[in-house]
Amino acid sequence: MSLIAFGVALLWQIGVIQVMFHTDRTRISSLILVLFALTSLHCLVQTWFVSRELSATREYRDALAAGRQASAFDPSGPNPGLGDSVVARHVENLVAKARAQGGRPIDQTLLLRAMADRLRSRERLGWFVSETLLRLALLGTAVGFILMLLPLTGLSTFDAETSRRALSGMSGGMAIALNVTVTGIATALLLKLQYFFLGTSLADLVDMITEATEVHVVSALERDADG
Repeated sequence: MSLIAFGVALLWQIGVIQVMFHTDRTRISSLILVLFALTSLHCLVQTWFVSRELSATREYRDALAAGRQASAFDPSGPNPGLGDSVVARHVENLVAKARAQGGRPIDQTLLLRAMADRLRSRERLGWFVSETLLRLALLGTAVGFILMLLPLTGLSTFDAETSRRALSGMSGGMAIALNVTVTGIATALLLKLQYFFLGTSLADLVDMITEATEVHVVSALERDADG
């Protein structure tokens, strides 16, 4: 986010953004930038959420590894901050499933799959918007070429003044096509990069929860059931 802010400030300082706004009569570039800004804020919020969940899961894992299993199974007890975390809710579901099964082996595959699907739904908006930005870039390119070719349809003579007006209109259409294309591709790539980092963190979170619960929680619940 800091690098993006620095890049925007630099482009504004050298006048590239102002030229883009001035030449783009279709306002597609403005729409692309607004979508990019809003989706980047969404990614920032999701990144904060995943960071908080990773910290909670590490704390939970350390509590289990230290042998405080009985207290760790009660997230509202010694660690009230873990009560609303993803790992705490997953452990609560495992405990409830173990009680309902009455001592049978615990398979947490479906619970893990449901949890992973809920977490990965947080990045779907970013991938959708990034593809939308690419489509808007193609749309802007097509509209720019149409505007570039429109002056040629009204040519009846080839005197200097008519040719000058035609070339001016063609250059304006070409500027629109290039501006929208560059804006759409650049913002789509930056957005995909942000959500790639988010997706990697989500995968780390799912792996950490799976490892902690499979090694400590499921084994402890099955051992208690056998006892």
